[in-house]
Amino acid sequence: MTDSNAADENWLLDEDEEDAPVAGVSALDQRLWRVLIVDDDVDVHAVTRLALRNVSFKGRELELFSAYSGREAYDILRDTPDIALVLLDVVMETDDAGLLLARRIREELHNAIVRVVLRTGQPGQAPEQRVIIEYDINDYKAKTELTTQKLFTTVISALRAYESLNMLERSRVGLGKILAGATNLYQIHSLREFASGVLNQVSAILDVGADGVLCLMQGENGPATVVAATGHYAPLADNERMPPEHPLWPTIAKAFAEKKSQFDHPANVLFIHTQEREVAISVTPPWPLAQIQRDLLEVFCQRIAAAFDNLYMFGQLRKAQEATVVALADLAEFRDSGTGGHVRRVQALSSAIAARMKERGVYQDELTPQLLDMIGLASILHDVGKVATPDHILLKPGVHTPEERVQMQTHADVGRTILERAANMVDGPSYLHFGAEIAGSHHEHFDGQGYPNGLKGRAIPLSARIVAVVDVFDSLLHERPYKEPWPYPEVMTYIKARSGSQFDPEVVQALLEVIERDPQLGQQPQSAK
Repeated sequence: MTDSNAADENWLLDEDEEDAPVAGVSALDQRLWRVLIVDDDVDVHAVTRLALRNVSFKGRELELFSAYSGREAYDILRDTPDIALVLLDVVMETDDAGLLLARRIREELHNAIVRVVLRTGQPGQAPEQRVIIEYDINDYKAKTELTTQKLFTTVISALRAYESLNMLERSRVGLGKILAGATNLYQIHSLREFASGVLNQVSAILDVGADGVLCLMQGENGPATVVAATGHYAPLADNERMPPEHPLWPTIAKAFAEKKSQFDHPANVLFIHTQEREVAISVTPPWPLAQIQRDLLEVFCQRIAAAFDNLYMFGQLRKAQEATVVALADLAEFRDSGTGGHVRRVQALSSAIAARMKERGVYQDELTPQLLDMIGLASILHDVGKVATPDHILLKPGVHTPEERVQMQTHADVGRTILERAANMVDGPSYLHFGAEIAGSHHEHFDGQGYPNGLKGRAIPLSARIVAVVDVFDSLLHERPYKEPWPYPEVMTYIKARSGSQFDPEVVQALLEVIERDPQLGQQPQSAK
């Protein structure tokens, strides 16, 4: 063997071959490749670190970890994420410590991605053919054959394989998140909540805490409206329009102009075309997106486009549904010309009170998302049972006789029965379900002295406890066939005096706070003030 060949084979002495970086790679990605050296010989650690000190792959340098036993290596692998490669000695605290660790990595840590390269100074104790077959390792090297160049080749090959497997795993996880995320997005009704959900799902697919902005544009040259923003861009959500001087705007404008996504690190803009509008989602992850991440995002964008279209259709159906419910409520009140606008005022105030109670943190077990979403529409139906009340009782001026009062009170059970029949035709909670609760129980009293069933306290559905306060409040403020409108101060005195007896105190408190915040909700005719 010549001197030059001997030098090439001596990986302990050949220290300078890896000084030059890999050609053609730019250092855009600042993450490090994590490599774990496992050997009970301190000199092996020192020499390996020396040989790999200048190695980089795709612009990313190595971060080296050291373990001197199989147990120590297991703990590091368990507690340290994203280790790409393990250079593993076979004989350490026991003759097969390295082999046992290789098995534990796959079977106990369930880590199928990390590359495991066995390095042994005693090949006879762990024959290569048997080890390769029986253990899930990726390479087998005798320490005597590992020159600096061969170690370099082994490490780079392992990192390349790890990157490919990692991308496949991210693709699998990302597709799962797309399917799960798209399902969740279809359940969000508010446009801003929907947009925020989209940004959160994009961040999850990228697997980074990406800052993001979602803009809508209606029409060819319409302004770009910021609907949702996260991370450092969160203040943009307070703007109606995307500021033209913002650093993200040129890339967003280009996406709208060219009608296609733009990937120009650090600004990445996903373009989505829907039936009613164009959408741009800008995210700025800390490193350039890999092609597989771009492909995943494009797939997700297709799902988002369909979800946006469905959200628009849902909004149209919701408006038609609300118009139908209002028409039904108006029909119930058609004979009573003095109650104009009552159901709409009850709708607005009931929704506001429920939202305020949510803010205050009361009755969280009863204030379900369904109730918050549907109470306004359901409250419109609170007096639907009056369709069965005869005119001579419903429109009678003055006080009812005891017999007439009994007949008048039947409208609660009538309304509940009508709406329960309809609710039973719908799967899951609906506004009809809450409407039946309200129609049948909004005349119950918190102290149990109401009708038709004498329910008490929280046995009365929360939806009905809310509408009970709102119905009386609005009825007292406005003219009815049997009374003139009361002055506002007298109305408030009446409501407060019955807090805890007729009315739920928490609902009364929420009413006071809502009207203080928005006096328009308690507005009454000028003549009654």
